[in-house]
Amino acid sequence: MTDTVVISLENTADRAQELADLMDADFFVYSKEAFERAFECYNTIIAVMSAGIAIRSAAPHLHDKWTDPCLVVVSPDFRYAIPVLGGHHGGNAMAKLLEQQGLHPVITTATETRNLPSVESTAAERGLEIINKDSTRVVNAGILDGKVAIHLIASPAIAIASPGVSVLLKKGEYIVGIGCRRGIKKEEILHALASACADAGIPREDVLAYATAEIKRDEAGLIQAVRELNGNLIFVDDAFIKAEHPPSPSRALDKLGLPGVAEPAALALSKRKEVIMKKQKYGGVTVAIIR
Repeated sequence: MTDTVVISLENTADRAQELADLMDADFFVYSKEAFERAFECYNTIIAVMSAGIAIRSAAPHLHDKWTDPCLVVVSPDFRYAIPVLGGHHGGNAMAKLLEQQGLHPVITTATETRNLPSVESTAAERGLEIINKDSTRVVNAGILDGKVAIHLIASPAIAIASPGVSVLLKKGEYIVGIGCRRGIKKEEILHALASACADAGIPREDVLAYATAEIKRDEAGLIQAVRELNGNLIFVDDAFIKAEHPPSPSRALDKLGLPGVAEPAALALSKRKEVIMKKQKYGGVTVAIIR
C-alpha cells in the first residue's frame, strides 16, 4: 500500500486507474466506504469527480488539518487538479506533480497564489515540524504583507516566542510534558525522562519537544536537563494549558489555577492529541507523553 489513493466514479474508472498507476497510487472505485478507508490509511487522496461530491464525501471524516489527509480533486475531464483540503500539507505539491501528467494545477492558498512561501512549505522544505501550529494563520498573513523574517537560532539557546511567532523544530512524533517540584536537580529530571521513555517504549530521538508550564521558565535543573539531552524545551502559556482537558485530575488546579502541567502542556503542542502515557510520577518529577 502506498501513501496515495485515487478514488473515481465508475464512468471515469478506467482512466483514473491509469492515473493511479502513473502516480504509483492505490485505486478505489467510489463508494460510501471509500473515503472512510482513505482517511484511515492514506496521506493523500486524489478524487476524480466533481468537487461537490468529493467535499461532501470527505466532510464526515474531517478531524484536524494537521492530521487529515490532503484532498486533490481531479476534474472528470482530467484537465484540472484542485487541492481543496490540505493545500499546505501536501495538496499543492500533489497538484503540481499531476501537472506532469497533463493536468493544470489550480492553487488557491493565498501565499502560493502570490509566489510566496508559507510557514508550512518552509518547514517541509527543511524537514522541520511546526511546534505551535496555531501561529501559522498570523504568520502567513504577515508573509503576505512582507513583514516576516526567518531567524536561525543556534544551539544551545533558549527562545521565548510570542503566539504570533511560528517555531520550527526537527521532526519528531512525541511531546513529553514535564512537571516538577521547585528546585529540582538536573539529575532527577534526566532520570525521570529516561525512565518515562523506557516505560512508554519510545526512543528519545523521536521526541519532538519537551513541554512545561510558563511558571517553570526559571527552573534551572529542568532547563539544564533538556539542554544536556540536546532537546527543545517549550514553556507553554497558561491560556493554552487552560484550554486543554487532560485525562488525569491534578492538584495544580488548586495551587496554580491550571488543569495540570505535564499532561495539558504536552497536549497543547501535540499533533494528534493521542495519549501515549498518562502522567506518571518519578520522585519529584511528573512526566506525560502525548503523540
